[in-house]
Amino acid sequence: QVQLVESGGGLVQAGDSLRLSCTISGLTSNRYAMGWFRQAPGKEREFVATIAWSSDRTYYADSVKGRFLISRDNTKNTVYLQMNSLKPEDTAVYYCAYRRSPLTATTLSAYNGWGQGTQVTVSS
Repeated sequence: QVQLVESGGGLVQAGDSLRLSCTISGLTSNRYAMGWFRQAPGKEREFVATIAWSSDRTYYADSVKGRFLISRDNTKNTVYLQMNSLKPEDTAVYYCAYRRSPLTATTLSAYNGWGQGTQVTVSS
């Protein structure tokens, strides 16, 4: 059974930084892309960032471009989301997801499994 476990969320002030981590286990496929999504109260889940298996491709939502950085360590089966210059509008539950393909994707339906989410709250 595939499991994704996120960590690193919390309550911070505007302008602060946080680093989220997501560790995946139980995946038999050895080449998989990863993504981060978020869902704010009353809103739909939205794409944040994605990274290819080989880390040679990354994509970001316009709202986080230049502030967030996605990376991965395949030796640790872990993907990271470094979030800098956080804004109150970044407040959401952040989810990591995997897809059974080494290529990136920005749509929810392209992903095969999800973590339980970690809360990020940014106060003004």
